[in-house]
Amino acid sequence: MRAQTRHQLKEDRFSRATIDAAEATVHWSVEHQNKLVAGGIAVIVVVAAVAGIWYYLNTQDEKASLEVSQAVRVLDTPVRPANMPAQPDYASFSSVKERAAAAQKKFQAIVDKYPHTHAAEVSKYFVGVTASDLGDTATAESNLKSVVSSGSHDLSALAKMALAAVYRNSNRSPQAIEIYKQLIDKPTSTVSKATAEMELAATYQASNQPLEAKRIYEQIQKENPTAESARLAQAKLQELK
Repeated sequence: MRAQTRHQLKEDRFSRATIDAAEATVHWSVEHQNKLVAGGIAVIVVVAAVAGIWYYLNTQDEKASLEVSQAVRVLDTPVRPANMPAQPDYASFSSVKERAAAAQKKFQAIVDKYPHTHAAEVSKYFVGVTASDLGDTATAESNLKSVVSSGSHDLSALAKMALAAVYRNSNRSPQAIEIYKQLIDKPTSTVSKATAEMELAATYQASNQPLEAKRIYEQIQKENPTAESARLAQAKLQELK
């Protein structure tokens, strides 16, 4: 029923746009009738073409979104303990890398099959994340940078977080720090200021800059005294002592 309602709304929006375009031509005089007939045929052809493209893209995005949800389920599949054999009726992977490789294959297929959809941008993000899990820094960086530059505001923020982690794990802490600072200055619904601050402090801590890390952790406690981030910051401060 929901899918039918969404489909009806899409058709209604397109119909309204078509009607508005037709009403805008009413002021033309009768003496232009012959030109209008010829022009009208051309308009019909164009509208039909636009309608076909519009319908095609929406259908493609719906199909792609379904495949994204299926690929995400692969990432949710558990990794079984070492030396435990696979069970035929219970999906699992032998390692995080095996799971990442299986998921990446599905996400890359979505990017290749539906290149002009929002689902493809989401899939590029996951290709980058899984590439990082597989130790493929070049692929991770390439895909995440693409999403940062062309994705939606919230998706771009997620890609920045993942890209910063790639930099941090490949001994490029200054670049990671710069991204975390950008996210702190412009938080989103997907990456809060406190989340970016925690990662920035952890990067300072890993880079042997304990005083900077301590300053950030204390700032988190001050700004979010009752939040979970304050408790995590307190635990990190204990590590620094």
